[in-house]
Amino acid sequence: MSATPEDRPHPSPETSPRVVVVGAGIVGCSLADELTARGWTDVTVLEQGPLPAPGGSTSHAPGLVFRTSPSKTLTGFARYTVEKFGSLSHDGVPCFEPVGGLELATTPERLADLHRRAGLAAARGVRGEVVSTARCKELWPLLDESVVLGGFHTPEDGLARAVLACRAQLDRATARGARFLDRHTVTGIERADGRVSGVVTDRGVFPADHVVSAAGFWGPVIGRMAGVDVPLQPLAHQYARTRPLRELSGARAEATLPVLRFQDADLYFREHHDRIGIGSYAHRPLPVDPFGVPGYDAARGRGMEMPSSYPFTEEDWAPSWADARRLVPALRGAEVESGFNGVFSFTPDGMPVLGETRELRGFWLAEAVWVTHSAGVARAVAEWMVDGRPSMDVHDCDVTRFEEAQRSPAYVRERGSQQFAEVYDVTHPLQPMERPRPLRVSPFHARQEQLGAFFLEGGGWERPHWYEANAPLVASLGAELPERDPWSARYWSPIAAAEAHATRERVALYDMTPLRRLEVTGSGALDFLDRMTTNKLRKRPGAVTYTLLLDDNGGIRSDLTVARLAEDHFQIGANSPADLDHLIRHAPRGVQVRDITSGTCCIGVWGPLARALVQPLTEDDFSHEGFGYFRARRAHIGHVPVTAMRLSYVGELGWELYTTADLGLRLWDTLWEAGRKLGVVAAGRSAFNSLRLEKGYRAWGIDMTAEHTPAEAGVGFAVRMDKGDFVGRDALRDRPEPTRRLTPLLLDDPAAVVLGSEPVSVDGTTAGYVTSAGHGYTLGRCVAYAWLPAGLTPGTGVHIEYFGEKVPATVAEEPLFDPEMTRIRR
Repeated sequence: MSATPEDRPHPSPETSPRVVVVGAGIVGCSLADELTARGWTDVTVLEQGPLPAPGGSTSHAPGLVFRTSPSKTLTGFARYTVEKFGSLSHDGVPCFEPVGGLELATTPERLADLHRRAGLAAARGVRGEVVSTARCKELWPLLDESVVLGGFHTPEDGLARAVLACRAQLDRATARGARFLDRHTVTGIERADGRVSGVVTDRGVFPADHVVSAAGFWGPVIGRMAGVDVPLQPLAHQYARTRPLRELSGARAEATLPVLRFQDADLYFREHHDRIGIGSYAHRPLPVDPFGVPGYDAARGRGMEMPSSYPFTEEDWAPSWADARRLVPALRGAEVESGFNGVFSFTPDGMPVLGETRELRGFWLAEAVWVTHSAGVARAVAEWMVDGRPSMDVHDCDVTRFEEAQRSPAYVRERGSQQFAEVYDVTHPLQPMERPRPLRVSPFHARQEQLGAFFLEGGGWERPHWYEANAPLVASLGAELPERDPWSARYWSPIAAAEAHATRERVALYDMTPLRRLEVTGSGALDFLDRMTTNKLRKRPGAVTYTLLLDDNGGIRSDLTVARLAEDHFQIGANSPADLDHLIRHAPRGVQVRDITSGTCCIGVWGPLARALVQPLTEDDFSHEGFGYFRARRAHIGHVPVTAMRLSYVGELGWELYTTADLGLRLWDTLWEAGRKLGVVAAGRSAFNSLRLEKGYRAWGIDMTAEHTPAEAGVGFAVRMDKGDFVGRDALRDRPEPTRRLTPLLLDDPAAVVLGSEPVSVDGTTAGYVTSAGHGYTLGRCVAYAWLPAGLTPGTGVHIEYFGEKVPATVAEEPLFDPEMTRIRR
């Protein structure tokens, strides 16, 4: 991986688009460097404060870089940041100091989590190991080892000198033609014909073809000028430096000890020559109004060192100071020399906000980015702008990812503050937010509560994962379910097994309302969708097609089900708001694309008795001959008009039944009352996930993303190269044979379970990672899908690392369940 693409052919200055970047912090400087390295040299970076330290978050950043993260995307960003900054220096001083990182455990729960983090690191190419208490003491001699149980050491992590990295990249970008203008306060964004056309400042107007807001916690201010909501909440974070410590006297280097995290107390430590800097997330959230942050000169006039440096609140610091002294005895006689409350940005989900906005074309966001991820984010945004796509998947950072219900100022403030509080928490992958809930509920919510639904949350929706009403069914399972470890037992119940068995043996109702539904209409709808997707859509009305949205490079943007309800009327089952955004951006005149999710609802009726449940409720023919698989029709279920689609994501006979939200409760009650004599149950997402894994059905965003091609992901059947031109076709045609594949694994031990993101080793070497996993209750084994080298044959043994243990598994042949599809097509 090269740090900058200097060998890329560059456009001439005359053809280079005019780019204005708002903000000369670490993101703005990194982006200017990445853009100019790719030949976009007409770049102007505007900054309201003085360079090189204009007073934003970069100017006070302590510079910690830990690459390991639950997010694969953030780990990728951080890896590039370390690589790039490690190659930069300014005036002979390196921009990155690889002193290493050390995360401590003082509780058994944290030590177990460090083993999990070591697995995440291995899966993502970060070198690290869980080390003993004695080794922690060797690495950080100032520790009181009596309170330490162990640690996670990552030797290539370290400290980024953020302001120095800004200066180094500023110099490189300037040499290629960019200009950096400080003391320019942005006051407006100009537009013409729906596109950005310029940036207005207090010192003139700068014409632009593209504008990038890299303004940090001022992002919402710049966004409002462009008519764009920027969902981030600035918060203040305490940082203090001690007076010189005797134990560090004579220190010549800025830092030699690893950067230290004491996450059980929400603290981190780093050296400043003979002093120690301490940062705390332990205090109450301190939200800051971005519209009230003073400019550089105004801040100095209020006695602040810079706009991002708010006065230190001693009362918030006292508990953290006590915890710091408990861990580091050298601090027990020390004093704090200085401190401040530094402002930086949080989003509702803790991820950056990146990409071009739909509200104003050519207006880009590169916001809520920490120094750790800055160079990686800049590279991704530069690739996006120049090449049309980033080289790594960034869907979990896409500006379009938030639902409308997640964009209110109250939601952003509350969730951003909670993200601050949870920075160092041990967070389970299924752990839902606690507030604000409930936010979005289906029309069946009252009935689900009556059945004792255990709800988790996704996209603001309350989603039942199992129902306590089904607890008596657990005793009838026959075989005993294996005991689960405490981690995998969280947000799980054996009731899920009972619901899965009920689906396989009888019939179950699933709330599929959170499934995104789009409507595409207009005289050119068929031509448009056929061009945008990979499968053949030129079928008569009533057909349903599984297909893919690709990018120009052949990567999987999304997977869709497209139902042709009439000649010019299509209903699409999609994944994220990005799908809606993508289709709207490309829809030709005369084609309308709209999201109908909130006004509709859906019940999945699945199981061998599904027809016995549905057919008596309708005068329409729901027989196999009269209503074939992957077909759709309008019908009535009792008094309720529905759009029925014969689809099954669980591998059983059944239908997805859609109706309007006002009739949803009536539909549920009609099906429930009729199904009682058949033993119908309500089933949740936990059983659903188990059943879909047994069938090998992929989950976009987890099992496959834009980083993967259809052949690699095992969905090549949804691509029809002979149907004519479609987006991504040329790239697929020129692709070599895959060197990796999404591979099904069965864990050898019936009692073993993994949850996803674990590293997988082949012949003792880490070769890939698990995407999604869950116990297959029909198979009696945990099923895991993993990205592994192509060519592994069924029967090949592998190992999955789970909390430091090597769990044996075997490559399986898919589909694992009902390979002849007899249960669905009957």
